[in-house]
Amino acid sequence: MQFFENESFYYRANQLFCENVNLSDLATEIETPVYIYSKTFFKNRYLEFSRAFSNLDHKIFYAVKSNFNLSVIKTFIDLGSGLDINSEGEFYRALLAGAKPENIILTGLGKTYEEIKLGVVNDVLMIKAESLDEIILINEIASKLGKIANVAIRVNPDVNPQTHPYISTGLLENKFGLDEETALGIYADHNKFKSICFTGIDMHIGSQITSTAPFEDSVEKLSETFFKVKDLGIDLHHFDIGGGFGNQYLNEKVFSIQELANKLFPLFNKLKCKIFFEPGRFLTANGGIIITKVIYNKCNKTKNFIVVDLGMNDLLRPSIYTAYHHIQPLKNNLHKDIEADIVGPVCESGDFIAKNRTIELVGQGEYLAVMSTGAYGTVMSSNYNARRRPAEIMIENDQWKIVRSRESFEHLVFDEKEKLQ
Repeated sequence: MQFFENESFYYRANQLFCENVNLSDLATEIETPVYIYSKTFFKNRYLEFSRAFSNLDHKIFYAVKSNFNLSVIKTFIDLGSGLDINSEGEFYRALLAGAKPENIILTGLGKTYEEIKLGVVNDVLMIKAESLDEIILINEIASKLGKIANVAIRVNPDVNPQTHPYISTGLLENKFGLDEETALGIYADHNKFKSICFTGIDMHIGSQITSTAPFEDSVEKLSETFFKVKDLGIDLHHFDIGGGFGNQYLNEKVFSIQELANKLFPLFNKLKCKIFFEPGRFLTANGGIIITKVIYNKCNKTKNFIVVDLGMNDLLRPSIYTAYHHIQPLKNNLHKDIEADIVGPVCESGDFIAKNRTIELVGQGEYLAVMSTGAYGTVMSSNYNARRRPAEIMIENDQWKIVRSRESFEHLVFDEKEKLQ
């Protein structure tokens, strides 16, 4: 079978390591399933992104939605990253991890009164607005508080990002952002919003984009809008292209971040303002895996199944996106390969990690690694079937630390016992 390896996850003497930790040894100490993160990978990935745009006045805002573990957030804060947050809960996590509000941008389509108020009270760097109703509400809240809120409008460039339709956000048929005409109308009426300072213009066209072309087209189109706004007498300080930079899950042809920088430099240089980026998956996806134990092997005539303790409640992406994650043994025992569905214990036919996958034959009680789960893994997990969310472990060099414990059964009932009728 084919193996997925990178600088942080690799085989040494047929044993899968994360940095300098033997994961087979670790799996015998920690209840599975368990998420494993490489801190060195996260750091190197951030520095790679920063170096690519080092000749440009720019700021990176880690997209907390991709992995909101406090230790992961803090890793990027310590590197100088700002944070892109989408909810009160993410704001709470950001502050706990040590973020300063002036390095936070508040995004999201359906921000509530409470979330907007939280951003205004704390003087976040910018609130990204996605509708006229929202802008009216921001202005109202800021006025009541005697504040001036920094606001940027998310403009939908109507460019096809050539990705999964569920993670496409840059077309007019998508729910996100405003069309150019509507956005320009709001900017033109900026004097009506006495408690708002329009500081920038933003876009985000989708996720897992593997070609530079959609970014080039979108930046070119939004640049035209940018200059139209400037002609209205508004001094825009930033231009935000969002995130969505593609990640290699196995053999996809993806661009390097330096390739993207080379393509976009000529466009950015014309703008003469600060450029914002919001990477999430790009920074964390291949820096994480989840280890799962084989519970049973079964065969229904010609169909093989490997039943593992990892369910769709722990890793949802394969079920809702049919997303690909490479799966390989912690110990490469050089057994024969078989074709099998790798399925979980949840009582749904959609509870699978992979279908018709060629994989080394693994026995009951052996371990598998599901690769590239550092983004949109635990953040999308649930307690379906009253299952407990997995622990999360951070590894750096030869040291490992539990950065979130596996939930207990007490977690599952929280205060229900006290309210039992």
